[in-house]
Amino acid sequence: MKKILLIEDNNDIRENTAEILELANYKVFTAENGKDGVEVALKEKPDLIICDIMMPVLDGYGVLHLLNKNPETHHIPFIFLSAKSERSDVRKGMALGADDYITKPFDGTELLEAVEGRLKKAEMIEEKISEGIEGFNQLMNLSGGKEAILSLQEGRTINKYKKKQIIYSEGNRPFRLYYIQKGKVKTYKSNENSKELVIGLFNQGDFLGYTALLEGTPYKETAEALEDCELAIIPKEDFENLLNNNRDISNLFIKLLAKNVSEKEEQLLGLAYNSLRKKVADAITKLNKKYNTKRDPGFAIHISRENLATIAGTATESLIRTLSDFKNEQLIDIQSGSIIILNEKKLMNMLN
Repeated sequence: MKKILLIEDNNDIRENTAEILELANYKVFTAENGKDGVEVALKEKPDLIICDIMMPVLDGYGVLHLLNKNPETHHIPFIFLSAKSERSDVRKGMALGADDYITKPFDGTELLEAVEGRLKKAEMIEEKISEGIEGFNQLMNLSGGKEAILSLQEGRTINKYKKKQIIYSEGNRPFRLYYIQKGKVKTYKSNENSKELVIGLFNQGDFLGYTALLEGTPYKETAEALEDCELAIIPKEDFENLLNNNRDISNLFIKLLAKNVSEKEEQLLGLAYNSLRKKVADAITKLNKKYNTKRDPGFAIHISRENLATIAGTATESLIRTLSDFKNEQLIDIQSGSIIILNEKKLMNMLN
């Protein structure tokens, strides 16, 4: 059962609204002022918050401001409920990060449609997040950021990069966000002996270089084109404006950053403890998952042995021997240098 927090100082409106929501099978928590509402939100972690604007102790704008600052509540969908219908009030609420705005008086159908719409959109976003960064463009559309993303892309300078060309280098300061319109990109780190380790793979529809922009630090990795690419160049100022004015998209970037941390932790564990065979198997299945978006069983992975070795974290010679073993075991086929997976299940469940 979904939980909804209703913050409203008018007793009649609070009781009637709560009754409508309860009849729709929601678990409802109520608060009669903003201060109490924030306390309930922190305690109960509701799935959605409906909040009046003009209230004693702490108004609705203050409630939204405090909840947005708290990492445990900043992601909760927020609907303003108010008798104030002036355009400036609506604009102020949305600028602060509200997801919707209902003007009093309202009927039960209007209320429930707004609630159901926001909850459904939140669920869809959560489902897509689990697919990783490759679903980012779809996430933008689901979150209501489609128009914002289109405006970012339209009219932008399109840079073309040849295979193996560097897009940005480790240690440089970031001044732009990259959107991949065509092609594939890898990011990697190098040690003092120039040995590379691939830490990220990107495809058409992905954004690139946003971590350094969000952290305000130099790039911690180098980005290189795996094949001929076309990238839209988005200035840093426009990217920051999007984050500051679209709450859904800023939340998505936060979630993607958290997911990236988890993926890096798994990668480090694999490099430290996995056998050579498992490292190579994981690298192949990772590439297939990333670039075989249509799940074609005959999909051919086109990648140099040197690049595949840097993804697996092993020497090129060792990788080539392992690929030969996998071919003999009929786990993969190799045609004109491209790798075709024959038994994905065994590769994914490769034992150390």
